[in-house]
Amino acid sequence: MNIVRKVKEEFTVNELALIIEDDPDLADIFTEALRAAKYETETIRDGQAARQRLRQITPKLVVLDMHLPNVSGIDLLYLLRHDARLQKTLVIILTADARMAEAYEEQADYVLIKPVTFSQLRDLTSRLHGDERQAGEPAR
Repeated sequence: MNIVRKVKEEFTVNELALIIEDDPDLADIFTEALRAAKYETETIRDGQAARQRLRQITPKLVVLDMHLPNVSGIDLLYLLRHDARLQKTLVIILTADARMAEAYEEQADYVLIKPVTFSQLRDLTSRLHGDERQAGEPAR
């Protein structure tokens, strides 16, 4: 008598991190850091394409460059904070402009000033997996 056993495979669905960065080298660094932190990643290099994609998906995390072609990071941040579907999405702003970082720090969960290292982003995103605070609450 043959006994057939079904083995249940457990699949871990990693959370989606959307990287919105027009610099290909930086986007690659962020992609690797987020993958190391067990996120699925998707990269978009244009503000217009990012706005369209954000209407289709609900990422756990968005890494947002504030200086993008076609639609600015400022406009995308507004969308992320005012679309009810995206309100729990964590937002990490990336900018080389310290004044811009200061101006938008209340709207972002985290603000990173460029240049950002692989290990800084990886360590931050690893901590975010357990971050259950509500969008808009101050960063820890």
